[in-house]
Amino acid sequence: MHHPWRAFQALREWTLKWSHDLPEDCQGTTCFDTKTVTMAHGLTQAERRATIAHETQHILRGPVAPYVQTREEQAVETAAAELLIPLEALAEALAWSMDEYEIADELWVDVEMVKARMAALTDEESRALNARLDYLELQMPVVD
Repeated sequence: MHHPWRAFQALREWTLKWSHDLPEDCQGTTCFDTKTVTMAHGLTQAERRATIAHETQHILRGPVAPYVQTREEQAVETAAAELLIPLEALAEALAWSMDEYEIADELWVDVEMVKARMAALTDEESRALNARLDYLELQMPVVD
């Protein structure tokens, strides 16, 4: 299991601070100049976990030019989602719910992380998920 707080802690030269001043739609930011990650106050535990994983991926990938920031955000979110949501865990969550909020709660991430993981499934991962879900349906008794 990936431990995002341990991964961030391993980046010894980086610091974490909390702020009430981030825009409402921003859970965290990374500043390469000051080697600081700033996270918004008021996040749930799952949101904090997802945000620190996301911001750690920014650090590991390094700064990018402004014209590729949108693409970089997607790549970072996908990388964090793949670390936080192993395929088997996703399959187990999908076995009992198709609601993205319930899945996020079960996987201890935010809904955006679930969406990113689902959007980035490879063909092989999709086949494996479908096979696992088909298997589970065969094993579950039908209740009338």
